Amino acid sequence: MEPLNLIKNDPWLEPYAEAINGRHQHALDKEAELTGRGKKSLSSFADGYLYFGLHPTAEGWVFREWAPNATKIFLVGTFNNWKEDKKYSLKRKANGVWEIKLPRQALSHGDLYKLMVHWEGGQGERIPAWATRVVQDEQTKIFSAQVWAPAKPYKMKKRAFKPNTSPLLIYECHIGMAEEEEKVGTYNEFRENILPRIAKDGYNCIQIMAIQEHPYYGSFGYHVSSFFAPSSRFGTPDELKKLIDAAHGMGLAVIMDIVHSHAVKNEVEGLGNFAGDPNQYFYPGDRHEHPAWDSLCFDYGKNEVLHFLLSNCKYWLEEYHFDGFRFDGVTSMLYYSHGLGEAFCNYNDYFNGHEDDNAICYLTLANRLIHQVNPNAITIAEEVSGMPGLAAKFEDGGYGFDYRMAMNIPDYWIKTIKEKIDEDWKPSSMFWEVTNRRKDEKTISYVESHDQALVGDKTIIFRLVDADMYWHMQKGDENYQVNRGIALHKMIRLLTASTINGGYLNFMGNEFGHPEWIDFPREGNGWSYKYARRQWSLVDNKKLAYHYMGDFDAAMLSTIKSVRNIQSTPVQEIWHNDGDQILAYMRKDLVFVFNFNPKQSFADYGFLVPPGKYEVVLNTDNPAFGGNGLTDDNVEHFTLPDPLYKKEKKEWLKLYIPARTAVVLRKAKE
Repeated sequence: MEPLNLIKNDPWLEPYAEAINGRHQHALDKEAELTGRGKKSLSSFADGYLYFGLHPTAEGWVFREWAPNATKIFLVGTFNNWKEDKKYSLKRKANGVWEIKLPRQALSHGDLYKLMVHWEGGQGERIPAWATRVVQDEQTKIFSAQVWAPAKPYKMKKRAFKPNTSPLLIYECHIGMAEEEEKVGTYNEFRENILPRIAKDGYNCIQIMAIQEHPYYGSFGYHVSSFFAPSSRFGTPDELKKLIDAAHGMGLAVIMDIVHSHAVKNEVEGLGNFAGDPNQYFYPGDRHEHPAWDSLCFDYGKNEVLHFLLSNCKYWLEEYHFDGFRFDGVTSMLYYSHGLGEAFCNYNDYFNGHEDDNAICYLTLANRLIHQVNPNAITIAEEVSGMPGLAAKFEDGGYGFDYRMAMNIPDYWIKTIKEKIDEDWKPSSMFWEVTNRRKDEKTISYVESHDQALVGDKTIIFRLVDADMYWHMQKGDENYQVNRGIALHKMIRLLTASTINGGYLNFMGNEFGHPEWIDFPREGNGWSYKYARRQWSLVDNKKLAYHYMGDFDAAMLSTIKSVRNIQSTPVQEIWHNDGDQILAYMRKDLVFVFNFNPKQSFADYGFLVPPGKYEVVLNTDNPAFGGNGLTDDNVEHFTLPDPLYKKEKKEWLKLYIPARTAVVLRKAKE
């Protein structure tokens, strides 16, 4: 058997060829089973959302639910005073499916409904598993499904949008906390107020959190109850569709933070005990509950569960025109241990029999399905263990994700800031960390995501400046701590963003050094929204120093985009000196030079580069970005020949590099 390219590209994987081939074959066999040995496509298999749930028909309505353990099911709601009524009794069909057909007048747009499910020894109200609209009563806080059939539904524009991935520049965001007011923001407000900011800054993709309905707002959307319902906290389905259309009109791709790694334990709102069977959707026994997340773990070995989750992927692509997904909690899915307490030090840790082959198969099939439905779709894995092949092509033996999150990078920056004095920051270590990745897998690099902004943690700017952010961000009143923080904030971002091999991600507001943390309303903070919002007035106020970081972020993205497909060009190290704390590297015709030394500036510091004229295109020390303006960026730099390097076609580029600054130069065309 010819070895898969995953193994060819990395000979160190040869001892694990049997496991890699086995996982690949498992996905092929399961796909063949689900598609009737090719009689239909995987995409057709994932049409469950068109069958289950509530749908209008030519005659009226049809509703279907999968509940194999149920003995009786009634549709109850505002239309029958929430009482069990024979007219609204579902009939049992084959394979545990229940169905009811109703005349048009039986249900109206806006009606609230649930299922009253009976099973041996019990009964209970349940929100349908396939409900596409779920709302919460403001007074009682009770959730119900809602009939969504407006007289003039919003029609999405025809999908002709193709995401720009050259490179992919992601703005991670949360609709509810995107406004400055102390409240829950809406889809409409985000579309009107925030999208223009993101497009203007130069990002080409938004990654939206907390779309799938979740009972507890403070879960950040990670304890999902209704997988097919966009959260009604932020508005209506039509308003979400308008937002996505508007984003596409601005050239922004829209990807969704999808949660298929676990589900909320709630029984009435969620799937926890749907029809008296707690294991209908979830693993039995010791694997039923996630020990760290207080949630339930899907049984990826059940075809019905695969049908539910794969249909969920297709639903969001087709019904809302999302351009792809960032899959949350992939590490938790891959291992029986959920990756808890494991170090993952060598390849044997990925192939020692503690991997959930069912989950691996699901993730592989999900990627195959998503790209079958939309070949231009983007899939990203949030995965911390480093599982080889995660973002390699399926044909090569991988799991088929387009990108994986470079979760090592934010951890590295936090560890460096926390544990090392400035004099001990080593450029060789930094460069290795931001470029250490598998050659056949693309990554999303980032300095910080929402994870680093939550209560109990600190954003990068807060680690650097701390309490001085409250007293010394007024321009003219900046102290050493603030100037140091702003300088390093820019340098850290530039080093991370300019070395990408796939894409770059920023969390909403962090580009301008948003102060403080994120803390959602909860009992412990008096149900306050003070820290669950974004203070855009800080970056808009030109009397404050925040705009320096925001303006630099936009200029940085513009510089990166100025090189066509920069993510695919080699990152060529020119020089590093840990004693001087100097780093230089080249991508195409751009030269990036960093001086992390907190005290020492260098005059006529030389680097060997291709001969020619070099012009400054970005400088962290520019006064427009809060710098000291110690260099004249209008000066053209000409290389100096050296007979020793004539054969190598290299000459000396000599620069003045002030302490704690970075500069980007472009080689002029000859």
